[in-house]
Amino acid sequence: MPYQPPTALPADLLKDEEMQRALAGHDFGTVFRLARSRAGIAYARTAEACDIKPIRVGEVARGQGRITTFAKVVAIADAFRVPGHMVGLAPRPWEDSGAPGNVNDPKNGTAVRRRTVLQAASSVGLAATLPALHRPASPLHVTSGYVDQLRQRTARLRCLDEILGGGDTYRVYLGEYQSTKALLRDATFTPESRRRLVSLLAEQAQQAGWAAFDGGRPADAESLYKESKAAASEADDSDLLGNALAFLAYQAPDPQVAVELAANSCATISHSTPAGVRALLHERLAWASAVAGQASRTEKALHAAHAALEEQPVGEPQPDWAAWVDETELNIMTGRCWTELRRPLRAVPVLIRALDRYDDHHARDKALYLSWLADSYLAVGEVEEAAAVTGRALSLASGVASVRPRQRLTPVLQELQQHRGLGAVQDVLQLAAGA
Repeated sequence: MPYQPPTALPADLLKDEEMQRALAGHDFGTVFRLARSRAGIAYARTAEACDIKPIRVGEVARGQGRITTFAKVVAIADAFRVPGHMVGLAPRPWEDSGAPGNVNDPKNGTAVRRRTVLQAASSVGLAATLPALHRPASPLHVTSGYVDQLRQRTARLRCLDEILGGGDTYRVYLGEYQSTKALLRDATFTPESRRRLVSLLAEQAQQAGWAAFDGGRPADAESLYKESKAAASEADDSDLLGNALAFLAYQAPDPQVAVELAANSCATISHSTPAGVRALLHERLAWASAVAGQASRTEKALHAAHAALEEQPVGEPQPDWAAWVDETELNIMTGRCWTELRRPLRAVPVLIRALDRYDDHHARDKALYLSWLADSYLAVGEVEEAAAVTGRALSLASGVASVRPRQRLTPVLQELQQHRGLGAVQDVLQLAAGA
């Protein structure tokens, strides 16, 4: 049975000063109580609409705890049709001019770090894809043509991930996901248009989950990946189902669980799976296997990934979400895997060749990839080379709202501390301290 959202809050209730104070202060216990007492919206309906456990809604309504995660705040606003400005979302850490790592402009007080990133977006023509870009007006009846419009918009917004970190893109992608989720609740469809929209929801959940992971929100990422898995299954989209499992594997803390999930993702591959998707799923299995120390399985998965790209039929269409997978990316993954397996003599040459072809425009990703090269250099005692590569990675990662480059570079910097007597190491340690 299609989900039915709760009745929208009456306009006069949204104007009520008590409700406004509760929304602005994220006092959702009061919001829930007022919705029930003044609009007749039961806690059970609220729980269903906001994707919150019923017992949790009751607890919050009784003043036992608060709801603070951004995803849940967005869900509440969406469920009750509350205008976004009324929920008064607090600024994110990287938008706070007083946050560590931000440099303030003495003339206007804005954070240079944030401004620089958005200027970079404008310089490559991506400003038009920021949240100000209008989403097509939601129709009462959704056609396949309208779903195509939304899918094209999703592809445009995905371009943001090329230069911005998840800290900057998470709200954009989560908002798209929430809007599509609301459309599925409110509109009517043909069976095919609904299936295609559910497939798009799975894709958008993956993009939002990736941004959450990149922005330091692993719990939100896991939740979104699981939502994507369920939606992909409902839409009978085996490619997106495989990718959801691959995403879950990528951030699984237990290496053995990660290998199992990645293997299950590869099990979704069929004769109709595009080459790029096959390569993507196999390379994620290779990575999980490398982290688990399974060298032979890693090599087998890498071979399957390379074979998928080599055997790709000319002109075969690839889904936009997998279009980034090419020989350069796969060679970088190969080098990463050999680094994890402590095979630096195999890792260094392939990483050097691949990274020489990898544009600095992809600053976050190149910074990440360079960290594995620095790691391998350290493993063979090339300390100065490791320091030089680390310094380059730090410079690329500066100003990008992603936690992952620094997470990857931290152990490298800790190992470099043992060689602080070298001038090249002193320089990079000073750069890291000021970053």
